[in-house]
Parts: sequence; C-alpha cells; structure tokens
Amino acid sequence: MRKKWELFEGQEDEVLRVQEENNINILLAKILVNKGITNKEQIEKFLNPTRHDFYDPFLMPDMKKATDRILKAINNKEKIIIYGDYDVDGITSITVLKSFLEERGIEVSFYIPNRLEEGYGLNKNAIEKISKEKFDLMITVDCGISCKEEIDYATSLGIETIVTDHHEVGEEIPEAIAVVDAKRDDSKYPFRELAGVGVVFKLIQALGIKLKLEEKEYLKYLDIVCIGTISDIVPLIDENRVIAKLGLLLVKETKNLGLKSILMTSGYKKIDSSAVSFGIAPRINACGRMGDAGKALQLFLSKNINEIEELTTQLNNYNSKRQEIEKTIFDDAIKQIKEKHLENNRTIVVAGKNWHHGVIGIVSSKITDMVFKPSILLCCEEENAKGSGRSIPGFDLYKTLQKCQDKIEKFGGHSMAIGITIKKDKIEELQKEFERIAEEEHIEEILPIIPIDAKIDLEQVNKDMVESLKKLEPFGEANKTPIFLFKNLKIDSIRTLSEGKHLKMTLKSNNIIMDAIGFNLGELADEYIIGDKIDVAGALEINTYGGMESLQINIKDIMRGIK
Repeated sequence: MRKKWELFEGQEDEVLRVQEENNINILLAKILVNKGITNKEQIEKFLNPTRHDFYDPFLMPDMKKATDRILKAINNKEKIIIYGDYDVDGITSITVLKSFLEERGIEVSFYIPNRLEEGYGLNKNAIEKISKEKFDLMITVDCGISCKEEIDYATSLGIETIVTDHHEVGEEIPEAIAVVDAKRDDSKYPFRELAGVGVVFKLIQALGIKLKLEEKEYLKYLDIVCIGTISDIVPLIDENRVIAKLGLLLVKETKNLGLKSILMTSGYKKIDSSAVSFGIAPRINACGRMGDAGKALQLFLSKNINEIEELTTQLNNYNSKRQEIEKTIFDDAIKQIKEKHLENNRTIVVAGKNWHHGVIGIVSSKITDMVFKPSILLCCEEENAKGSGRSIPGFDLYKTLQKCQDKIEKFGGHSMAIGITIKKDKIEELQKEFERIAEEEHIEEILPIIPIDAKIDLEQVNKDMVESLKKLEPFGEANKTPIFLFKNLKIDSIRTLSEGKHLKMTLKSNNIIMDAIGFNLGELADEYIIGDKIDVAGALEINTYGGMESLQINIKDIMRGIK
C-alpha cells in the first residue's frame, strides 16, 4: 500500500533555542518543537506533569449543581445508582465514583446495560427497573448526553438525574439536574477531550474540594482513571497526559487487587500505555463484548483474593473466546470482500448471519487498517441488521451517515467510528449511497500518512538518545511514538520471521550496522535484496533479547533509495 511520508522541516533556530534553554538533546528538542511545545513552562508540564497541573473542576459546566445535589444525597442517605457503559471507560468510571462515594459513608448501586440485548446508553426498560427499586438519584457516567427522552422518562418516574459524559452534545441538552460535559457549547473548561472516567475524576475532585478532603483522597484513584483514559483512545495531551503519566506511576504500585491480578496475567513486564492498550483493555472489554461487563467491574471492586483469581480467569477466558469469534468473522468478511471484488470499491460494506454484535467493531477496525478504506460490518437478524463502522483520517463517517439517514433506522458515534441499525432490505441502498458519497469526496486521493519527526543518520544514534525519548511517554492518540527518516541505508541482510509475516533486516551506513524489524511487513522481503539502498521510516527502540540490549529500528515503511 502506497503511503505518504510527511517530514517536519524548518524551525532550526527554534530547535536550537529549546535544546539550549532546557538542556536536552537535539532530537528531543526537535520533537517538542514539532508538537508546538516551545516555552519552558509548556515543556516542563509536558515532560514532568504534577498534580498541580489539574484544572479547576468547577470550570466544568454544571459541576457546582452536580456536587451540591450529590452532597445533599449523601447527607440525606438517599438511594443513589450509577448508570454506566459496558466498555473500559464505563467500567472504570463506575469503579471510581462508586468507591469514592462509598468511602463517604453511603451505599451506591450500579446498572450496566447488556451490550447484546440493550445496547449503548440509557433505555426505558432499565429506568423502569431503577424506578421500582426506589432510587432517588441516578448518575450517568460515560453516557447520557444524547438520552434526552430517557432522562425525561426517569424524571416522570420521580428519579432525578445527573449526567456526566464526554461525548459530543446534540442539538438539545437533556433536562437533568446537572449535565457535566466539557463539550457543551457553553463550557469554559480549558480542555474538552477528557474520557468519561476523566470527567468522573473531575467530579470526585470537586467533591473532595467541597468536603475539604486531602488531595490523596481523590488522587489515589488515578491508577483506575489512567486505565480508562488510555483505553478510550482519547488524545494523550494536556490534562489527559497528566492523568496518564501520573496514573501509570500508580499502576506500577497499585493497591487495587483486581488491576494487579489482570496485569500479572497479561504478560506485560513493562507498565506503559502499550500494556494498558493491549494487555488490560482487551480483557476488560471482552466482558462487555460477550455480554457480561459486570464481571470486569466486580474484579476492580473485589477485596477477596480467591474471587479475584476466579474473575481474572473468567476475563482471560472471555478474551480468548472473543479472539476466536473475531477470527471467524474476519475470515468470513475477507472471503466476502474477495468474492464480491469489494477491494476495488472506495468503501467496504459486508453483512453476515450470526456475527457477534460485540466483536464486529474490532473486525471493522482491522479491515479498515488493512485496506485503508472506511468499512461497515453488519450482523443480520430477523428484519434488522446491527453493526459498526470505522473510517480513515480525512473522511467523516458520522457526517456521511447523516446524509444517508433515509436508509438507516438509527446510528451514533463520531467521525472515525459509528454504531448503526438498518433494515436488511436497505443494506444494498446504503452500500451504493456510501460509495457515491466517497466518490464525490474523492476518497481515493487520501493516502495513509506517516508523520516523520526528524531526519537522522545512523552515526548520530546512541543509547542515551534513544533512552531520552522515553520522556515523551506515555504514547497514544495525538502523542504517537516518534518516527524518524533514515536515508540511503544499505541492506546488509534480509529475511522474514513467523512464516513470512514479519521482516527482519540489518542496515548499514558507512561502518555502522543496526538491526531493524518490520512487523507485518514480510511481503517486502520479495522486493529487496542484499546491497539495495533504501530509505526507512521507523521508530528507534532498545531491543532486549537473551539479557543483551541492542539498538533497533522498528520499521514503519520503506522506499527505494539511490543506488
């Protein structure tokens, strides 16, 4: 697949100034300048954030209303229920708020909708159940902003509601006691990209301030807040970076027995954003995907070692089952794409019977990553088909589906990911309209972009320089692992690993030879031979194998260089 390399260039004077003023190496200075982080205060906050870098929670819309109502409920010993989502963000949100409130001496219940039977967000059947149990106050976490009708229904049944959410606000805000969402048009909060659990953290911070608690009484939850934040793929900049950086420090010594257990079984020795994204998040999400999110919440809340061990085993089993189902759906979808020659289309829409609702979103994401085209996967039922879609940067999937509303029962999401329900007999019409809009917007002109932070020579690279890049962690959305350009390297050796899946090379420049690995790039081994000159875009890392450390380029792409 052809990719576009974009190299940050210029601003050399600014890079030198940043290097000298902050006593850092030229590579680190270059990356910070590329990010627009140039003054001493910004750099210090980015590299070494502290608890003093959190914003005032009362700048969040309706925060005072929310805290006043919760404190009233605590004082009056009212019945409180937290209504949360079934993904990692929702599970961690419930964990944090329930734990904090119960430490204030009030018992708190929770409700998590079944992903397979109820779907995302509030629903009237759930609210009826909550009403019958005589709850006075319902607090939503990671949901609620788009549930005006359901909240009106709760009000009619005598339930007062506080909404805490981080999703985009629709045309109307629900008529709740308080609606805490930094994406409201009237928000004065300095940062609008918090995860749902980040908004919950601001809520307990505000409650802590009102109750005149020591900071540690809410800061101690940053390990769980960090897990939800990283897992929800929000931009790891600004306040999210403070949460992630400080939270990961707490994760390493977490007192949460469930988190400690799932970490130990994940197989990750280094506690970083990758361990969260690929070790912890899939196991927590697997519960919700398989329709049993309560097990993940129970794991985080439990204090019983035997129960924790049993729950950890169950989560791992759910994850294994999810992987099996995912592979089956993926294979089926790829078969359809080939049989219908959909690889020639600008978009991919495929449907299947008995596809698992909770897994098709992951498969859609994998297909979009593989072919670099927006995809929608649908699970056919009796009359309807339900599914998920993923997009590519530069093509707004949410706005596209807004143009197709006459063919859709309902949908929600954002520019890069959507959930959808459609009549089965409308699938073909949607496919044609989806393709027409993509053609109209010249989607074929959008190429996958590899942003390159700097051009460097192998002779410049040393262990201290590569170690210094760790100061930029945690990596994630909007703070990707730095990519560098290496020009005119000579292939010293080349082979494949894992039955042709991965590419393994040694690359030479003058008298310097460096190892290189290209994950999922094994097909390139047929295009190059020893002695070829190539340009490489890749990350720098320290590879530890057999107790030995060596510098290595993690290849993202290759272009033929000058002979």
